[in-house]
Amino acid sequence: MPITPDTKDWTWVLARPCPECGFDTTAIAATDVARLAREQSDVWVALLASDRDLRARPSDDRWSALEYACHVRDVFRLADRRVELMTTQDDPTFANWDQDATAIEDAYERQEPADVATQIGAAASALASRLDAVSGDVWLRSGRRSDGARFTVESFARYVIHDPIHHVVDVGASLPGISPGS
Repeated sequence: MPITPDTKDWTWVLARPCPECGFDTTAIAATDVARLAREQSDVWVALLASDRDLRARPSDDRWSALEYACHVRDVFRLADRRVELMTTQDDPTFANWDQDATAIEDAYERQEPADVATQIGAAASALASRLDAVSGDVWLRSGRRSDGARFTVESFARYVIHDPIHHVVDVGASLPGISPGS
């Protein structure tokens, strides 16, 4: 059975805690996101180095840990690009990204965990470094998704860090011992 595409508008996480993973973006400052990205990278790298069956799906309609890791890598990459656009252009519109199509086109399930771990580390580091360089009014620069959702650098940073944290919880459900704070 193919994965059912996620069509939810997750921007609500900017206003209230996520009931599924418990993460509260309202409780963090955008200036904390670089550190959180590095920490989440470490969690994902450890998960990918574990002796667990990373390719096994817990059910036909849920991604495997490896597929989630590939997605997290791509989220870090995409976030870095979008922050770059917001800090260098006036109110850019972000190209649409179909995460489900990317998973299929890039054959997430066939990627090598060690390679993905290295790539997550690099992508999280790039995003963290870009965010470390943001200061003052740059946090207020804006951009928007193709669906019309508007962000500032500040709100986008808080929004995007929810994703890798949330997916650690998703994977933790099928891989005991892995949690956001691990």
